[in-house]
Amino acid sequence: MTAADIALSLRTAQETGQPIAPIRDLLPAGDLDAAYAVQDANTAHWIDAGRRLVGRKIGLTSVAVQKQLGVDQPDYGMLFADMELLDGAEIAAGRLIQPKGEAEVAFVLERDLPRPDSTFTEVLGAVAYALPAIEVVDSRIAAWDIRILDTIADNASSGLYALGSTPVAIDRFDLRLCGMVMEKNGEPVSFGAGAACLGNPLNALVWLARRMAAVGRPLAAGDVVLSGALGPMVAFGPGDRLEARINGLGSVRVACAA
Repeated sequence: MTAADIALSLRTAQETGQPIAPIRDLLPAGDLDAAYAVQDANTAHWIDAGRRLVGRKIGLTSVAVQKQLGVDQPDYGMLFADMELLDGAEIAAGRLIQPKGEAEVAFVLERDLPRPDSTFTEVLGAVAYALPAIEVVDSRIAAWDIRILDTIADNASSGLYALGSTPVAIDRFDLRLCGMVMEKNGEPVSFGAGAACLGNPLNALVWLARRMAAVGRPLAAGDVVLSGALGPMVAFGPGDRLEARINGLGSVRVACAA
């Protein structure tokens, strides 16, 4: 199968709500570029169809998860405008296939980052502010039976994302040590800190800025970047509510319709 064929099968799964078998065996073993070619095919399709690219998401920012999947770097996916949820929004029944929630730091940029050798200080200076975020990840692969090629091809297992509503300058809180707790229906279910995200969410942003410039799709002013999970993901479904609180950054909520 070609990259375009695999991309179509993933889009069909999303449109019908019927997940498919893992696609990793349809790609050359260990070929991350081949998996990104599938992602790129769907990105091009969606842009041609009128969806608007507004940012990126970073995945696999936990070293433990990287080792589990046999890789030594994060991955990335595209964020489109129609993936954004308002704080406290309710996700319509059937919109996603098998959602899970992750608490993250979202960065909003005020400067372009066009260079593949962007320095830490250049990236730091490009950030306008941060927001707390819940990324609602999803998979078009049945039962979340994924490996690295599956998730990359599937736009890094993206779904939707909700952002908090009070921007905070990144010099106002400790990005590395900020604690996170996420509650499901009022019960704490996930704990973590900024250090769980490549040691510091800014490290993840630096990696992404360099990578995006290298592949010809550089980050730009106004882009939203979800920097990666601060703690374990949490499955949730009809009638469930998630709330994430990050010390110094605030809180954000999302729910699934009953």
